[in-house]
Amino acid sequence: MFNKLISLIKGKSDPAAEAVRIPFGRYSDNNKTVAKGSRWTEADNLFKDKKYMESINAFFDYLKDDEQKNVNFSGDNERFSFEFYQGSKVVRGRIENGLLSAEVKLAKMAQPSVPVMRRLLEMNFALYYSRYALRENELCMRFDTNMETANPSKLYYGLKELAIKSDKQDDLLVQDFSFLERLDQEHIYEIPDSEKQVKHEAMQTWITETLDKIATVDADKFSGGICYLLLALVYRIDFLIAPEGQLLNDLEKISGIYFKKDDRQMVEKNRDMIEEFKKLRDKPKEEVFKNLFRSRYTFSIVTPQPHKTIADAINEANQNMLWYRDNSHEYFANKIIEYGLTYCQYSYSLPKPISQLIEILMQVNYPEYFKALGYTQPLYMPVANKFEQDVIAGRIRQIQNQWRQKYPLMNFNTDQIAYNSLLRFNQSFTNQIELLNLNNE
Repeated sequence: MFNKLISLIKGKSDPAAEAVRIPFGRYSDNNKTVAKGSRWTEADNLFKDKKYMESINAFFDYLKDDEQKNVNFSGDNERFSFEFYQGSKVVRGRIENGLLSAEVKLAKMAQPSVPVMRRLLEMNFALYYSRYALRENELCMRFDTNMETANPSKLYYGLKELAIKSDKQDDLLVQDFSFLERLDQEHIYEIPDSEKQVKHEAMQTWITETLDKIATVDADKFSGGICYLLLALVYRIDFLIAPEGQLLNDLEKISGIYFKKDDRQMVEKNRDMIEEFKKLRDKPKEEVFKNLFRSRYTFSIVTPQPHKTIADAINEANQNMLWYRDNSHEYFANKIIEYGLTYCQYSYSLPKPISQLIEILMQVNYPEYFKALGYTQPLYMPVANKFEQDVIAGRIRQIQNQWRQKYPLMNFNTDQIAYNSLLRFNQSFTNQIELLNLNNE
């Protein structure tokens, strides 16, 4: 009883506090507080009452992530201006004479180019709300709507398309057409070279370790396990390294090799993924460094899913892990468990408490990486096979308390976590995430 009291006190004294806090994983806009959620309802009701400017104010307040500081807006009943961030891009807009317009700069084109304009013309056909445009020598994207039709849903999906497409296309255009120049990059946060170095070394180490492990088993008999290792590696780099730009596109390409619907066997897909990882490992350090920076986001590039979808992914991975566990392939077993959660983080817009729990799991599994980044509180010491049980339990309680108002039924049972081995910890930890109740009522 005394130990539990001490543990509870530790949980309330912010056990997650660290000298350094680095953001991990893809941004999710599935993290609105109850108060923010009510602003959407308010915006919708105001629009139905034809109070358009008040509706717009409520809508942009809903979009604003106070932690990210991603949205700025101001105005009155006559004029209104706004700007928000999406990765490497800034979307700027205004309301004037009953028209809402938004624009984002893609790249500077000093001389006219038929291939570039043809590319943009072809891509226009895939857009629903926005369009590519040319303003003097600047390539842009635009979105416009009359105030009478600017309901919150149209604004959300229209601005989301504009933001996400522009954030991706500026990198691809500059990559494919070397004469184009980047624009509007001043808002990007550069990270220290020391952090870039740690991330680069970790990526190199993880790729080499994974490929070396794959080389020790039969490519045909272990094709399923090899595929799990490769995909888990994609999602680990995506979550822990958090690359941007071309590096992010490279990861998406590797993941897409497996999920592309074709008739090729898994052995072939594994071989292609391995080759792409070798290319990624061989990239010059300077090129990798260019794609390591921090950005602010307003929209998630993936969509939310019911918790059952997440639970099913965890359960399937944990079931597929059993053969490897029972046949003494612990390395494979741990990575398969990791895959179940990180696949969800990569593929879906997750509720913030799930992403925070994933960070705990990753800090347990990769303590040396977190130590190199400057984290001072280890959660697991591999050599001694020792877990900081009180700290882990305290951080979980902190997450639950932080999100209690939005998820009152969320109950992660810390008493069910097993600490006798890393594999048992991973399995029991993910089982508890699978069982979470994230209903709002």
